[in-house]
Amino acid sequence: MKYFVESYGCTMNFGEGRKLSEEMAAMGYSEADSAEDADIVILNTCTVVETTEKKMISRISELKKAGKEIVVTGCMAKAQPQRIEIRLPGSAVIPPRSYGDFPEIIKSKYGIAGPPVPVSYGNDAILPIAQGCLGSCTYCITRLARGRLMSYSPKSITEDFRKFVKSGAKEILITAQDTACYGFDTGTDLPSLLSGLLETGGDYRIRIGMMNPNALSRIKDDLTEVMRDRRIYRFLHVPVQSGSDSVLKRMNRGYTSGSFLELIESIREIYPEISIATDIITGFPGETDEDHAATKDLIVKLRADTLNITRFSPRPGTAAFSMEQVHGRIAKERSAELTGLKNSLEYEINSRLVGKTFTAVASEIKTGTIMRTDNYRPVAIPDILPLGTRADVEITGCRSTYLTGKLKE
Repeated sequence: MKYFVESYGCTMNFGEGRKLSEEMAAMGYSEADSAEDADIVILNTCTVVETTEKKMISRISELKKAGKEIVVTGCMAKAQPQRIEIRLPGSAVIPPRSYGDFPEIIKSKYGIAGPPVPVSYGNDAILPIAQGCLGSCTYCITRLARGRLMSYSPKSITEDFRKFVKSGAKEILITAQDTACYGFDTGTDLPSLLSGLLETGGDYRIRIGMMNPNALSRIKDDLTEVMRDRRIYRFLHVPVQSGSDSVLKRMNRGYTSGSFLELIESIREIYPEISIATDIITGFPGETDEDHAATKDLIVKLRADTLNITRFSPRPGTAAFSMEQVHGRIAKERSAELTGLKNSLEYEINSRLVGKTFTAVASEIKTGTIMRTDNYRPVAIPDILPLGTRADVEITGCRSTYLTGKLKE
């Protein structure tokens, strides 16, 4: 029998999907090229916003109609198991906290297909380091799906890391719901983990995943110290979510817009070239025109290299679900305005890099090659290079979301 893991959502979910694929291969199942060619489809779900939830339900119906055996994993398997059960009675539904039982569940339902099938990891690897988080954001259904922080052991993480490096991975993405709070439940922390991983020799790059401001502020000094190793990308993804303190309070984020800006500026003082990504939720319940203006003001002050804008989506089971909602038309208008501002600022920031030369690593093949600079900026070049190749690239142009360049002669 052939299987296919179809993952949606965040980097964490894709990393776990790859791990589930390894488990299937260890039980002798061969990986199909697509869900359409598979006998068993592992639907690794996301339910962070309503549109994604609807997409998951639609996909279940499509796969069921096609006669596929369906195993449902991911956040929806925990947050909305009843919606799955109605459509797939008797199917295996395995939430993230039960992934340790995944092999036994598959064996009991489908048996062992044969001897283990070799697994290829490729140029990039995703390394989850924890489940859950320590936050209690009023809008977050992921918190309900993933639970409180449960950090994985440094030993198991290091074993996986070394396995990836040995297999030839050149880019390893460290991921969790909040990477900055790693180890707060077990007496260790992210900088200590990274220091241990960096003892592994090799020509690779580590990208640190999303981290919330409160946890980052606790480890900032040690983290910026360990980031002196150039094998760690000078890149941080730190969601702010709003520029309004009153909205941040209703979100229960635990910081102010001012303290967030101070945190980022203190890091930029150490690494002026660092690339900062952040997230904004617009149209949060009770958001006024003044709150929206405060968010625009923060965006201009922050000048993030990458800004992700999401329109608020009320999720069942969260506190924000029952709050007074912003009219959809207003939220849509605010989202469009913020997107225009984002595109303008990102283009301006990228324009200042035209004419400069950076050392970059071949990260992805498209029509040409996507190179990543040491601060994780994407540079599209027309040449096709072997993944993992390091080369000097001259920036010749830009868009709002990426740079264009050519190999330096």
